Amino acid sequence: MRKHFYYALAILVGTTIGGGIFGLPYVIAKAGLLTSLFYFLVLGASVLLVTLFFGEIILSTEEDHRLVGYAKKYLGKKGEALITISTVTGMIGSLLAYIIIGGNFLKIVLPSIGLSATHFSFLFWLVLSFFVYKGIKLIAPAELLMNVCLGIILLLVFGFAMPHIEPQNFQIIDFSNVFLPFGVILFALVGWTALPEMAELFQSREDHKSFKPIIILGMGIVILLYFLFSAAVVGVSGLETTQEAFKGLIPFLGGNVVRLGASLGVLAVSASFLVLALYLKDTFKYDFGVKPWKAFLATSIPPIVFFSLGIENFIGVLGITGTIIGALEGTAIVLIFKEVKEKRDKEPEYSLSVSNYLLYLLIGVFVLGIIAQFIG
Repeated sequence: MRKHFYYALAILVGTTIGGGIFGLPYVIAKAGLLTSLFYFLVLGASVLLVTLFFGEIILSTEEDHRLVGYAKKYLGKKGEALITISTVTGMIGSLLAYIIIGGNFLKIVLPSIGLSATHFSFLFWLVLSFFVYKGIKLIAPAELLMNVCLGIILLLVFGFAMPHIEPQNFQIIDFSNVFLPFGVILFALVGWTALPEMAELFQSREDHKSFKPIIILGMGIVILLYFLFSAAVVGVSGLETTQEAFKGLIPFLGGNVVRLGASLGVLAVSASFLVLALYLKDTFKYDFGVKPWKAFLATSIPPIVFFSLGIENFIGVLGITGTIIGALEGTAIVLIFKEVKEKRDKEPEYSLSVSNYLLYLLIGVFVLGIIAQFIG
């Protein structure tokens, strides 16, 4: 296979496995295995379909856009306004979540430096903003390397945790937390923002044929890694699982293993921060016609401003952001996909045949999820 296949796969996996993976053990421990399995099955299938829809939308359109641009082209000004709000708000929320957790992990990895988690968060933001300014061509090979390291370290953490896993640490269901996992799991599964960046790597029609297998393979890798990581953390710490996953492991696994896990966190969060920030920057650039340096500032400044104002609740940011990105953008992609079937610019390299009933069912899942998130 061509190297672009692996770069694109790395971008998709790296974007998807970000801060959300570290919130999963907490919500799984609190809501129970049965509840979490239900959400993973329903939301996993929904996100996979919507991601495939978005891929077909990209391949069916001549111009380069991000989701805002596709909404404007196929849904009109009302669709553009809705997606502008959800995309910008959701992306800034995601970047904020990564800044919060990135600083916490760096504090664990580099305790001897003497900086606080807050200072590390500012450093995390500053370094990665430099790479965002440089663009995708610089970071694509690094994205692949980061994901290889991520997989290796995650498996090592799982291996260290195995002897300490106790079946009684897994509760089946807790009805008082039945709505808790929706936003966090949806946040963890969504990676469709990487697709336009993937498309930039592909130059030929033959390359574009890789879109569908990359999406399916990427989702499979993501779910496998989520399962291994969550099983390791919840199996060891049970109801003592903390929001960022690792602190609750210290009494059981010791400081060295926790630092190893935090290194995984830095890699995963860095990879997702880079791709999501590039997505938002390109949204400003391509869809709003903003000059590159202004697009960079519009991307980088808001999340660090919110962080400076004291917004540091990791699970809360994940839940709300996941609902905004997943539910609102997912619904928009379904509606755009429906329009693309009748108004496409060109024949895509793959085309999905789905009924309107399935499309409405997907929208229903997202709408119910919004209600559940705010009820819970």
